[in-house]
Amino acid sequence: MSETTTGAAETTAPTLDELRAEALAWGRRPRHRGLWYVTEHMVRAMRAYGWTIIVGALGQPILYLLGLALGLAAIIDAPVEDAGQTVPYLVFVAPALLMTAAISVATEEFTYPVMSGFKWRRYFFGFSASPLSAGQIAGGVAMGAAARMIVTVTLYFAFIALFFAVLQPGDLVPQTAWLAIPIGLLAGLSFGAPLMAYAASIVDDKGQFALVQRFIFMPMFLFSGTFYPIAISPAPLQWVAWISPLWHASELGRAVTYGKEMSAAMAGVHIGYLVVLSVAGLLLARVLFERRLAR
Repeated sequence: MSETTTGAAETTAPTLDELRAEALAWGRRPRHRGLWYVTEHMVRAMRAYGWTIIVGALGQPILYLLGLALGLAAIIDAPVEDAGQTVPYLVFVAPALLMTAAISVATEEFTYPVMSGFKWRRYFFGFSASPLSAGQIAGGVAMGAAARMIVTVTLYFAFIALFFAVLQPGDLVPQTAWLAIPIGLLAGLSFGAPLMAYAASIVDDKGQFALVQRFIFMPMFLFSGTFYPIAISPAPLQWVAWISPLWHASELGRAVTYGKEMSAAMAGVHIGYLVVLSVAGLLLARVLFERRLAR
């Protein structure tokens, strides 16, 4: 009986090749926390230009809000009438500037850093050689950029709250105003995720990102109701606002900061549009990362 049992055990024991194949299969499985490892790397890499991030996050709201409060708003004495509601000019513009700051971060973090990971420094290929999937790499890049966006919009919101308290006391709605921070994050991702997918598709830098800055970001900034209600824009330009994530985010920001009247259906349209852009961009980026890393 013992010899039979021993023979059966030897027959069913895995061979060295089988054990090696099993080890390789386990090694190729994506790590459970792989996304966070990539996020950590992206955040640590930002230390190389950390002062730029801090100065930009602190300086931009100060310059914009001071320039508008002491400059343009001093010239435009008349309040802004938007959707039947009259508000001071600075109150109208401030939420849109917060959303613009988040999208501006997206134009930085989802362009050259993404292309650098594929073309110049090629660290995405190093990630891919380890137990990290393409989806985890793309998600980690997005999470790293989101971390910078949160810092930027939080500081921006702090300055907006300070300016409102000093210059426009009583105009800020404290119960909902803080929601401008997650709305700003959503605005940045809604523009940045499709941009990340586009950056992942670029093989050679021929000035594509400069074209995005000049012919997409700037027109969006100027014609998305940032400085005036889109109702007073020429009809042909109003479609720019409707397809712009900046306008949808700015409208939500105005609703939560100073209580602009907005129906639940319209709020759902704004949120849904931003979410669809974000999710579709991330899914497309995941596919393009996978194709690029498989070459």
